[in-house]
Amino acid sequence: MTALKTWPAPAGTAYADDFYTWTQEQGARLRAGDVSEFDRENLAEEIESLGRSQFASLVSALRVVLLHMLKVDHQPSKRTRSWLISVATHRIHIADELDDSPGLKSRLVEAIGKAYRLARLAAAQEMGLAVGSFPETCPYTYQDITDRPFAIDPES
Repeated sequence: MTALKTWPAPAGTAYADDFYTWTQEQGARLRAGDVSEFDRENLAEEIESLGRSQFASLVSALRVVLLHMLKVDHQPSKRTRSWLISVATHRIHIADELDDSPGLKSRLVEAIGKAYRLARLAAAQEMGLAVGSFPETCPYTYQDITDRPFAIDPES
């Protein structure tokens, strides 16, 4: 098997011109200890962006769980196995996000608030109910969101 030949990235690639190459160059400079050539402003922005992305991922997983909890509570006769599997799946995503980034725990109240606002609107749309049918603030505790039992495969 022939090894792929790699070509060195051009020195000093601009952030706006080629993001991928820029990231590789900045990583190589960091590993080499060559901080004099860092693109400090863009590096700082990208690092902060990674944190915002982690928070957004947590909000997204919470939103899905809250959406399905609202659907189960407001239309129990239409409860589906798919909703329950989605709850279980996104609970795992929530736990994984918090395990990977424990600092997010300090922002759980904020994340739940943001997620609930979105879940409430989505639930109203999906169920054909007025937005006012749902509480304005999240009716669930974090414990409810992560631990309330939902039997996916009830025993016969």
